[in-house]
Amino acid sequence: MSDPIGILVADDHPLFREGVVHSLASEPDFAVVGQAASGEEALRLAREFLPDVVLLDIAMPGWDGLVTAEKITTACPATKIVMLTVFEDEDKLLAAFKAGARGYVLKGVSARELACAVRAAASGEVYVSPSLAAGILVALTRGRPPDPLEELTGREHEILKLVGQGLTNREIGERLHLSEKTIKHYITNILEKLQVRSRVEAALVAARRDWKEESG
Repeated sequence: MSDPIGILVADDHPLFREGVVHSLASEPDFAVVGQAASGEEALRLAREFLPDVVLLDIAMPGWDGLVTAEKITTACPATKIVMLTVFEDEDKLLAAFKAGARGYVLKGVSARELACAVRAAASGEVYVSPSLAAGILVALTRGRPPDPLEELTGREHEILKLVGQGLTNREIGERLHLSEKTIKHYITNILEKLQVRSRVEAALVAARRDWKEESG
C-alpha cells in the first residue's frame, strides 16, 4: 500500500479550516499533517513536515496566499500548492499559477471535487475548478510566452545556468546552499516546463537562446 498523501491546510478562518480538514480526513489515502492560520505559519509547517500538498487560502492576514505560495514553492519545490479561494477572477487565478500553484479550487466545492483536486496536484497534474477552466485556458493560450524559458522562475534560471556549466546536482546544491534533493526537484520542474527529457537537452535549449541573443 502506498503512503497517504500528506496535506497541510492553511486558512485564517478556523471553522472553515476545520471543515476542510474533517472532509479530507474521511479519505483513506489522505493524511492531514498540519493546520496553519497564516502564511508565515504555513511556510514554517511546510518546511517542518514537507507535505505533498498545501491547500492555501489567497486572502490571509500578513502574507497573502500568493506570497506564501511563492515562498513555499521556493523552500519546498516537491510540495504542490492548491489555492482554495472565493476569488473567481482570471487575474487572481493567473497570479496563483505564476506563484507556483498547481491547482485553483473555489470554496464551496463538493468534498469529492476537493479530493480530486488534491489527488491531481499530488500526481503532478494541474487542476482548475470546471467553472473557471474555460476562461483560464483561453487566457493562458492568449498570454502564453513563445519562449518556454520565460516560464522559469529566477531560481530555476540560476540552476539551469549551472547545469549548462556541467555542474552536478550536488555541486549546484553546494553553490546555492541547497540540498541535493531540492536541486533534483528543481531540475524535474525545469525539464517539465521546457518539455525536454534530460538536463543536457535543457542546457541546449538555454544555450540556443543565448546564441540567438548574441547573434541578434
